[in-house]
Amino acid sequence: MPANLTPEYEKAELRYREATTDDERLAALQAMLSAIPKHKGTEKMQADLKRRISQLHREEQKSAHGKGPDAFHIPRSGAGQVVLIGPPNTGKSSLLAATTHAPVKIAEYPFTTIVPQPGMWLQDDVQIELVDTPAITADHVPTGLMGTIRNADAVSVVVEAGEAALDQVEMVLGVLRVRGLALCAVARNELPVGDANRRTGLIVTAKAELAPPGTIEAVRELYGGRSDAPRSDDKLEVVAVSAHTREGLDDWFRRLWQLLGMMRVYSKEPGRPPDLHKPFIVPIGATVAELARQIHRDLPERMKFARLWGCSRFEGQQVHKTEPLQDKDVVEIHE
Repeated sequence: MPANLTPEYEKAELRYREATTDDERLAALQAMLSAIPKHKGTEKMQADLKRRISQLHREEQKSAHGKGPDAFHIPRSGAGQVVLIGPPNTGKSSLLAATTHAPVKIAEYPFTTIVPQPGMWLQDDVQIELVDTPAITADHVPTGLMGTIRNADAVSVVVEAGEAALDQVEMVLGVLRVRGLALCAVARNELPVGDANRRTGLIVTAKAELAPPGTIEAVRELYGGRSDAPRSDDKLEVVAVSAHTREGLDDWFRRLWQLLGMMRVYSKEPGRPPDLHKPFIVPIGATVAELARQIHRDLPERMKFARLWGCSRFEGQQVHKTEPLQDKDVVEIHE
């Protein structure tokens, strides 16, 4: 079968031949892969392009790792760290740009993101750290990426809400499964402590505004909420979102907040109004004493009692340090 290469491909190929730096070669290869016709006659050419792109990525990462800290180690921040993973061009970077102020490089060609890029998503007095990551395929996972995923508190599998969505989800989950990691729908605090083989997660179908009828529903039918799912990674919530229209972003944030297993607690000083803009973020089930320790490590020993507004039987009720807290409680600690 003839390749029938397009003029755009030939221009990108000329740029590759004339390139003098690895960055120029990488950009040209990515443009070639984007422009090449996708049919059986070009399968070997596509595979060769992907191989050369991957090789340049590895060389760049090796060089970066030799010059400084590991670019794939992203320190946790905020209420929790959520890693975005998925195939090329599914919209991970666009989602990071739509929800955070992180500097993001967005392009039509695949493999634009080379190293993880964090950004902080602030909503409802809560900061959740999103981490955009290099794309993965069935035959290529960037060196260091599995460490990024295992270090995270939760994972969002981002696929394009189109006809390839089911194949993309299965590919990503299969890549994780082969490497000994499964995703599950339970909150982080419900997983056994030290469980290295599971992470809480969900599926995000991006570009929802372009989805053909029935494609998102098909993903939900296969992966979302199946009580008879044979594997833990088969039962994952599916959230449809759009970086362009902002459809579903609030729902995505709400579900991530639930999966992180955290809650907001506000503090107040006696005789003063509470600070309702800077909550303390504590695990679900935390007590007054645990909140006090987060305020100051010696405070639990010094405190005499606390007053509670919110879930208590009446406003300002006096409670002991062992009193469990609820989301959005206001606590006044007395020494």
